[in-house]
Amino acid sequence: MNEAGIRKLLQQGEGLQVEFKTARKQLNRDLYQTICAFLNRDGGDILLGVKDNGSLSGVDPTCLNQLKKDFTTVINNPQKLNPPCYLAIEEVEIEGAALLHIAVPPSSQVHRCNNRIYDRNEDGDFDITDNQSLVAQLYLRKQNSYTENTVYPYFNLTDLRPELIARARKMAGNRQPGHPWLSLDDVELLTSARLVQHDYQHNVEGPTLAAVLLFGKDSTILSALPHHKTDAIMRRDNVDRYDDRDDIRTNLLDSYDRLIAFGEKHLNDPFYLEGVQRISLRSHILREVIGNLLIHREYTNPFPAKFVIDRESLFTENGNRPHGHGKIDPRNFSPYPKNPVIARVFKEIGLADELGSGVRKLFKYCKPYSGHDPELTENDVFRALIPLVAEEIAQATEQATEQATEQATEQATEQATEQATEQATEQATEQVEQLLIYCVEPKSREEMQAFLNLKHREHFRAEILKPLLEKELLKLTIPHKPTSPKQKYYAAPRGDGK
Repeated sequence: MNEAGIRKLLQQGEGLQVEFKTARKQLNRDLYQTICAFLNRDGGDILLGVKDNGSLSGVDPTCLNQLKKDFTTVINNPQKLNPPCYLAIEEVEIEGAALLHIAVPPSSQVHRCNNRIYDRNEDGDFDITDNQSLVAQLYLRKQNSYTENTVYPYFNLTDLRPELIARARKMAGNRQPGHPWLSLDDVELLTSARLVQHDYQHNVEGPTLAAVLLFGKDSTILSALPHHKTDAIMRRDNVDRYDDRDDIRTNLLDSYDRLIAFGEKHLNDPFYLEGVQRISLRSHILREVIGNLLIHREYTNPFPAKFVIDRESLFTENGNRPHGHGKIDPRNFSPYPKNPVIARVFKEIGLADELGSGVRKLFKYCKPYSGHDPELTENDVFRALIPLVAEEIAQATEQATEQATEQATEQATEQATEQATEQATEQATEQVEQLLIYCVEPKSREEMQAFLNLKHREHFRAEILKPLLEKELLKLTIPHKPTSPKQKYYAAPRGDGK
C-alpha cells in the first residue's frame, strides 16, 4: 500500500477493518487474534507503530528486521494459526516514523488462533469458540461466500485421480524439501489442504468443489459442473474461425499444462537479460495470466473461459465475482482472494506466488515484452489483455537473425552459393562490430555467446573468437592461462590490433 493509502487508514481510525498496534520493539501478543478475526470476517489492514488514537509511535528501526522475521515464522505455524495463512508484512515510513503494514484478506476458511475461534466487530476481536450458534453461522457464511467450498457428500476418493494427488505431493516436495504433504496419505493431504470439509447447513461431509476441480476425473468434474471449459484459440490468419484450438475440459493441473503449451507454441520468446541472467519473458507472462485464469475464476458462472491469441494481443476472459469494477491500477490495488483453497494448492506446488504478486509481475514483464502495459479489467467478466504489437516485430527480428546465422554457417559451408557467402560476410562483419563494442568491458565466453544469441559453442570458438584473438582485436584478461575458467576477453583499443 502506498503512502496515500496509509494516511487514509490513519484518518479513518480503528474499526471493523482497521486495527492499530504499537509494537515498538516486539509484536503485540494479541496481533494474531486480530489476524484470525480479520480472516474470519471481512479482512482488514493492521498498522504496527500506531497508537489506538491514530498518533504515530513508530517501530524501533533497529527492531524492524527481527519483527518481520518473527511475524513470518509465526504466521506459518499451524500451532499458532490454523489453517496457516500466507501474509506479507511491509515496511512504510510516515513523517519519519517507521511503520509496518499487514493486509489481511477475508478467507474462505474458518481460522483458529491458539485453537480458539475469533470474529470481528466494531469493538474489536471477540472469542466465539464456545458459542455454537455463532460458530455455525460463521461456517455457513464461509460456505455461501466461496463456492469452491461447496461440499459433494456423494463423491469419494474413487471419483478423484490418485496420480494427480501424487503429482501434487511430488511438486510440493520438489519446491520445498521436507514438505508436510510428503508424509501424508491421500485422505490426510486432502484434509490438510481443506479439500474435504463439513457442510454445517446439511450436516454432511465430503470433497469440495475445489477438490473436484484440482484432482477429479473428467467425468466427475463435468458431473459437478457440466459447463466447465477453457477455450484456447489462436486466430491470426483465419480471423473468422481459428488457426488452432484446444477445447480444455479437464482438471486444473492438466489445464495449466495444456494452456502453457498452447501459449509457448504460438508466442515468441525474445532474448532478454535481467541483470546478467537471461530470463523468459514469455514464461513469466504466461504463468501469471494462466494462473489468474484458473485460480480466480468463479466456476459456478457458466460463462466459457477463453484464452485467445490474435494478431495484436493475448487476452483472457473468465466468469468473475467482482470486488470492484473497472481497470486495475497496480499502484492502488488491493488483491482479493476468489478461490483461496485452490490458490493455496497452486502456491504449494509452485505454480503461483503470494496473492497480488501476479499483477505486479505482469506490469513488470509486459512492458519489455511488448512495449505496452497490460490491461486488467474487473467486472462480472474478468479480462486480461497483453498487447503483442512489439512482440510481432521481435518475432520477425529473431527469425531474420536465425536465418542470417544459418546462412552464415550452414549455407556458406554446405551450399556455398555466392549470395549466402555475401550475406555471411556482411553478417559476420556486423557481428564483429557489435561484439567489440560489447566487450569494451571484459566479458566471458558465455556472455559473448549469449549476446550474439549463438547456441553452438564450438562454432563460436572456431569462427568468431579464435579469428578475433589471432587478429588481436580481442585480448585475454589472463594471457598466461588461456584456458582458465575465469578467463575473460576485452576489445583492444583501436589501432592496437593488426
